[in-house]
Amino acid sequence: MIKVRSDEPEYSFLWDKETKKETRYGAKIELTNLDSDLRDKSLNINGDDGIGENPNRYKQHGFFLNADNCIGCHACEAACSEKNDNPAHIAFRSVGFVEGGSYPDYQRLNISMACNHCEDPVCLKGCPTGAYTKYAEYGAVLQDPDICFGCGYCTWVCPYNAPQLDPVKGEVSKCNMCVDRLEVNLKPACVTACLGNALDFGVIENTPENRVENKVSIPGFPDPEITHPNIRFQQTRSTHREMTRTDTTPIKYHRDDSVGIFTPVVDEKMGKDRHWNWKKLLGSHESAHVMFTLGTQSVLGAFLLLVLGGLLDIPTILAITTSSAFIPLLGVMFVIQAFGLFKLNMHLGKPHRFYRGFNNLRHSNLSREIAGVSGFFAGFSGYLFFSLFDIPLFNTLANGFAGLGVISGFLGLYFMIKIYRIKARPFWDHWQSGSAFYGNTINLGAMIVGAMALPFLADSAAEIRQAVVTLGSLMFAGLLLEIVGHIFHGRDMNKQAGEGAASFYEQSTTYGKSWITRNVLLGTSLVLAGLLVSFDFGTTIALTGWYVLTLLVIAAVAISRSLFFVLVIPTTMPGAFFWKNKGFVEHARETGLADMEQMGVVREGHHAFKVGELVDTIKSTSPKQMFGHIKDILVWKSVD
Repeated sequence: MIKVRSDEPEYSFLWDKETKKETRYGAKIELTNLDSDLRDKSLNINGDDGIGENPNRYKQHGFFLNADNCIGCHACEAACSEKNDNPAHIAFRSVGFVEGGSYPDYQRLNISMACNHCEDPVCLKGCPTGAYTKYAEYGAVLQDPDICFGCGYCTWVCPYNAPQLDPVKGEVSKCNMCVDRLEVNLKPACVTACLGNALDFGVIENTPENRVENKVSIPGFPDPEITHPNIRFQQTRSTHREMTRTDTTPIKYHRDDSVGIFTPVVDEKMGKDRHWNWKKLLGSHESAHVMFTLGTQSVLGAFLLLVLGGLLDIPTILAITTSSAFIPLLGVMFVIQAFGLFKLNMHLGKPHRFYRGFNNLRHSNLSREIAGVSGFFAGFSGYLFFSLFDIPLFNTLANGFAGLGVISGFLGLYFMIKIYRIKARPFWDHWQSGSAFYGNTINLGAMIVGAMALPFLADSAAEIRQAVVTLGSLMFAGLLLEIVGHIFHGRDMNKQAGEGAASFYEQSTTYGKSWITRNVLLGTSLVLAGLLVSFDFGTTIALTGWYVLTLLVIAAVAISRSLFFVLVIPTTMPGAFFWKNKGFVEHARETGLADMEQMGVVREGHHAFKVGELVDTIKSTSPKQMFGHIKDILVWKSVD
């Protein structure tokens, strides 16, 4: 337990006496029964086995922000970071703002935000390692960085940018509600430090003294229905009907007078000119996910085609599985899948802790996807190994592993789609995510099989023609499914008018020329696949056409999947000019400002280092220091 100072000011102490029984969302504020075995247990803070004497210890607590009073001094940020010993690039609490009007009628509304310890914590359900726990004590949602392996999925699903992924340590951490202070009846450090008496804290739904409102939303705050956050607001000062963000996110907030709330709409702050931005598109931080998803979908599609096609006695598939192309085809598929898994694993903050991804199968779709894809890879690997030997027992084992691969593969693909259906990321939360993933599984699977097998069938014009028709029809169907999904996706995003529409706006401007190129490539591929299926061009032209189609499809899906990741705009809180601003982060990295620690920006690299720099470092260090550098590499930390 921490010691309470003798001169602790009165406003630092919790004030709740009478509390309500339920939140406005219908959840109980008293989180346990009086005879529950969850009560009277120590939180073991700093190894102390004491139990706090807070009379409301087992009630849901939350923050209260009086936006009328917040002056944007960032004292809450400083107090939080000082207490938690955070580096400059990590802030559990941050202050952003929206603004409206112009001089002399200019308005600025500051918003101080940390973890809201939600009733429905999507971070807890999303985390595959089980690093999150919602405690009966104060309703705090706590996260253990030591369990985290740095996938960052909780940062995707949280609408409030509360979990913070540290690219240096390779782990996530976040606001812990200052439970050590609550145990001795003190408010969190950020509340105590607030200069303007804007932040307060207590049992949720209680309106603090001298406050007249207890709202669940203000301009710039994401839809509270996503997680039922435990934060309430007061904002009595009238604002302009339109409030804009200072950061580069193309979103502004427009007041809907019929319901009296602000809703996000597109802010065309970047104009309407179209650009390429190839470097940002193809070299994004999520390129590992691009390679993994496309690689897995292509190999799964090819595997399902070979296994199920063989069971259904499809002549083309039987010809391929009995030809000399079969084992090389499986070998290429194995390399593609292994490379995708390697890239994804190395994308983790702690790649050596990959096995923790199975910890939360009960709640996490990501954990289920990891299990499904792992099961598929195991089944496929077994199928490949036992297919190398023409022995009856091995043939039986190969079929058994094939069954495991098929079942696990379908489950892995299903949950791969589910993990992107995130309410906090509207651009992904559309059925088009499924149509694209299923479409790519079909067309890329047929593409790989055709690219590897067709030359081995070239001695028979009839077999070539039959294979082109069968595989080309699958490619046509997969491409058509993806194209139809894109058409409806664009229409629906623009109808939503919020972050989804803003993502589509960036797609047609910041990446406009790349987007058009993707559309042309998809359309051309669809036409070429249709021609190859419809007309018998002869062996030479058919083979040439197939490889041209292969190149077109690879280019199209690479651009498309890169757009999928780089465009998504979360329903997160507004930032400031220098802080929580994607545009400033990019500027700092391009100009070298990121080298200044006080900028709060770390260079892109994700535990990567240059071999030449490593060699130079080792040459100039002692054996003891060299061992330290090697240790850093083994635990996947950056080498300075």
